[in-house]
Amino acid sequence: MKLSKFDGRKSKTSKQKFDTRNMLETINLSKTYISDGVGYDALKNINLQIEQGECAAIIGKSGSGKSTLMHLLACLDLPTTGSVSFEGEDYTLLSERGRDALRNHKFGFVFQQFFLNGRETVFENVVLPMRIRGADQYRLTKDAMDALEAVGLKEMEAKRAKDLSGGEKQRVCIARALVGKPQVVFADEPTGNLDSNTSEAIEDMIFRLNKETGITLIIVTHDEDLARKCNRIIELKDGMIVSEQKEKEI
Repeated sequence: MKLSKFDGRKSKTSKQKFDTRNMLETINLSKTYISDGVGYDALKNINLQIEQGECAAIIGKSGSGKSTLMHLLACLDLPTTGSVSFEGEDYTLLSERGRDALRNHKFGFVFQQFFLNGRETVFENVVLPMRIRGADQYRLTKDAMDALEAVGLKEMEAKRAKDLSGGEKQRVCIARALVGKPQVVFADEPTGNLDSNTSEAIEDMIFRLNKETGITLIIVTHDEDLARKCNRIIELKDGMIVSEQKEKEI
């Protein structure tokens, strides 16, 4: 599928050559923030490949660049230099409208903060990405109920989000990330606000969905126990990848 579909115009040609077998790939990816005229290098020449169906953890101390890397991979920000691709196509060349559409159609998100509308029902919170996409009512309802069933909340569709427990709210967030069947789900500290028992249940659910659906899962976390449950660990320090471990090494 050509990314130009999301731009409504002829796509530009990237100077980089990406491997089309990778779901996500970065080449010499760097991000510099400027504050009061002083530059801060949050990421420095990151070269990374994520395959379809992978479950990868990005770890590192605060300030290591892990959240910046996730934002660039997830099309939430643009690099200062370098490129990042989805299925072999450079999406830094898309317009802002095109990037928004790509993100809405192909990516799902689970954050530490729930970002739910407490006054709305579980159903309305879950279908928000589909409404933005302009899906018809049949597809919207079917996909939302499928996602709620996957996280065990099908019977709670009419309940208001403000009346849910922390674990139930995070399950709604996971359902919202799954609705519309994205190819990649990004989870930023997905259990950071939950107690240990609830965290374990949410982690088991996320990894089960990764195995059952083949969805690509990228988790940003400080939690080493959570990271070790992934089949790949990418460690950042001072904006650079300092180590990588794959399943057989973990």
